[in-house]
Amino acid sequence: MQKRVFLQTAAALALAAGLGSAAHAATPIKFQLDWRFEGPSALFLLPAAKGYFKEAGLDVQVDAGTGSGGTVQRVASGAYDMGFADLAALMEFHANNPDAPNKPVAVMMVYNNTPAAVMALKKSGIKTPADLNGKKLGAPVFDAGRRGFPIFQKANHIASVTWVSMDPPLRETMLARGEVDAITGFSFTSLLNLEARGVKPQDVVTFMYPQYGVKLYGNVIIASPKMIREHPEAIKAFLVAFAKGAKEVMANPDAAVQYIKQRDGIIDTKLEDRRLKMAIDDVIASPDARAEGFGQVNPARLSLMASQVSDAFGTKTRVNPEAVWNGSFLPTKAELNVLPPPRK
Repeated sequence: MQKRVFLQTAAALALAAGLGSAAHAATPIKFQLDWRFEGPSALFLLPAAKGYFKEAGLDVQVDAGTGSGGTVQRVASGAYDMGFADLAALMEFHANNPDAPNKPVAVMMVYNNTPAAVMALKKSGIKTPADLNGKKLGAPVFDAGRRGFPIFQKANHIASVTWVSMDPPLRETMLARGEVDAITGFSFTSLLNLEARGVKPQDVVTFMYPQYGVKLYGNVIIASPKMIREHPEAIKAFLVAFAKGAKEVMANPDAAVQYIKQRDGIIDTKLEDRRLKMAIDDVIASPDARAEGFGQVNPARLSLMASQVSDAFGTKTRVNPEAVWNGSFLPTKAELNVLPPPRK
């Protein structure tokens, strides 16, 4: 009898222990970046490596991406739970797939300004955006700068240009060789890629979209409808841990680059350190980000962007700004106080 009671008690304790561990099991989150492991990916790799996600009760897997459009599609398909992607790409997906059952939603703004820019060599004689009229521009067909160029074009009264398409690795090479007059791309990607191809920074003319009348938002953290429906607390926990890590990255980018090196051992740490600092200065801790607050959006600006993307991208339906953004998961104001002091 005592043996039976002992066995029953042991079984009950084992069951309770199992239930307890299940209750405290970390929520798995598959997260895809917009691109390969480069400087800005430290924003996600640092909190993962330092255990901030784990401390928040999350089991986060951060994978490299192949472009914002691909990230949006993979989150929509359920292959990934969350991701990092250009807001314009998310808007385009929504407007071109109105009946899609699983449209991802932006839950935090990271790049308050688009990093998109037009770059030309000074020897081309291009000094102002107006000089681009009639010129040959190069970029991959999915490049964010190319997709948004009609907005830049309208804002700067450029009549027409001719586009040349190529794979991403050839973009800066073709500009350096003079095979195209200018290119579009993310500033902190293309400028450093041009330098790696022997082009001196002082020989490049750069037209940053935000400085030439194009106030598009850039990259956001997105989440799947399933994630929002089934694990809302996990999204909140993710954003809090991310903000904590982002603050450390921006306070000490030199140290943060080591976490990229851990994921991709062949990166040039000095190059990625510069890329990260450019991203922080140009698009993360920009004047607009300081005015609106890190992680947040201005409703009027969001609505304007939705209208501009609808027109420039020629979407099947108009972009609904309220459908692409959900700010209810954002951390507290104190937790979002992550931007470094302005540079003097």
